[in-house]
Amino acid sequence: MSDTPKFEVIDRRKYKAEEEKESSKTSVPPVAEPVEPHAGPRLVVTESKSEAAEAKSTTPGEEAELPPPPTAQESREQKTAYDASAQRLEDLVRAQNPAIGAQPPVGFEHLVQQLYISAMIQMGAGAQEGQRPRVDILGARQTIDLMGVLAEKTKGNLSEAEANALQTALFEVRMAFLELTNMITLQGVPAPPPPPDKR
Repeated sequence: MSDTPKFEVIDRRKYKAEEEKESSKTSVPPVAEPVEPHAGPRLVVTESKSEAAEAKSTTPGEEAELPPPPTAQESREQKTAYDASAQRLEDLVRAQNPAIGAQPPVGFEHLVQQLYISAMIQMGAGAQEGQRPRVDILGARQTIDLMGVLAEKTKGNLSEAEANALQTALFEVRMAFLELTNMITLQGVPAPPPPPDKR
């Protein structure tokens, strides 16, 4: 006999739909408890599908109402919890690998580097030797546009080194994009077939 374990896949979607029908008939919609202002994290009450559909159906040109932003106290509590969790993770990694030192704090240059690497990989850089590079030209364009937005929105708020790093990275990815799109257009992408005649 084979040593591979046998398993059976059961489609539970039909059971789930039946359960939802039964629960919607018998359940009473939850009522939100009054919350004290600035009382820490708030409980989010789920709404029924019909209420969610009504909330999403806004007329064109009318923007959906956004939930209120977290309070300053909620943000501080969340940041403290995040920092403690990140520290526990770093301690765990260092316990497993004692030779690894403390990681440097993440700064603006890391953001620029991350966007630069993403754009270059989307344009096919970093492919293994002998393998055909996978190109996501539309994804690369979006990443490059994000870098442009970042440059525009941070203008005047960066140190000289940060501004130079961003402008250099943006220049390089735009040049790589131009080279790649020129290669694509020179290869002559075939035109799509004409639509069939409907007579």
